[in-house]
Amino acid sequence: MAPIPTPHAPGRLARFVDGDTWYSFRHSPTAIVAAAIAAVCIFCALFAEFVAPHDPFDLMTLDLMDSRLPPAWIEGGSSKYLLGTDDQGRDILSALMYGARISLLVGLASVALSLVIGVGLGLLAGFVGGRIDAFIMRVCDVMLSFPSILVALLIDGVGRALFPQAHETLAFGVLILAIALTGWVQYARTVRGSTLVERNKEYVQAARVIGVPPLRIMRRHVLPNVMGPVLVLATIQVAAAILTEATLSFLGVGVPPTSPSLGTLIRVGNDFLFSGEWWITIFPGAMLVAIALSVNLLGDWLRDALNPRLR
Repeated sequence: MAPIPTPHAPGRLARFVDGDTWYSFRHSPTAIVAAAIAAVCIFCALFAEFVAPHDPFDLMTLDLMDSRLPPAWIEGGSSKYLLGTDDQGRDILSALMYGARISLLVGLASVALSLVIGVGLGLLAGFVGGRIDAFIMRVCDVMLSFPSILVALLIDGVGRALFPQAHETLAFGVLILAIALTGWVQYARTVRGSTLVERNKEYVQAARVIGVPPLRIMRRHVLPNVMGPVLVLATIQVAAAILTEATLSFLGVGVPPTSPSLGTLIRVGNDFLFSGEWWITIFPGAMLVAIALSVNLLGDWLRDALNPRLR
């Protein structure tokens, strides 16, 4: 008799396609449109060298005679510059792609750093408890009592004062650290609340009985069960980090002037807004709104998709 073939377990991709999350995405027009906008922005930012029609930061290609040209569809515009040029003769469309790359890089890096700090401290506070929990929560309360933008301004200003001649890489690091230190509190409080629930469940008690070290229990057993809300929060916080970076750059304490982000482009265009050159600041602002709105909508969808009560 021929052996009966054993059915293979479906792979991760097959389980995802057949799962509730992908079904919810396919039936949510808002999530599809938001994902499409975010994908286009990320693609243009990552491959700006190949997609952008010009290199706006190559001084050899700039011509001051082309400065402050309107968009191509307005009288006086040039088809060479679809969205017009700024006061230095840089192509606005190309500057948007290069600027979006810097904004996304700073936003994602700061959220990743906030995630590591917040999840680690929240897991420690919820699992250990006692004085450690009380100390970490009091630090969170102090951080929440100050506006995040003021804390980021203080940290970034102190970093620039201590390293006035710092290399561009160090300036980016200070900016990322400034944003991250204002965003880790939400992760810590969220993880702590979930850990307080998980640490009293049977699987944690069983691991303690058989002698599993506490650090391994937190890392291998508790952490995977508290990451659901954290991922949703991280998705939403990406947009907040991008807006914080744009605000700092608009105030002149963000990324270095040699690598302007969307916030820097908006600040430059703001000087010419009332003189009629509206495109210099409107298009970077629209790009920033599109990125932040699409990421926020994806975060809202992910929160609803992962909520079992809404299924």
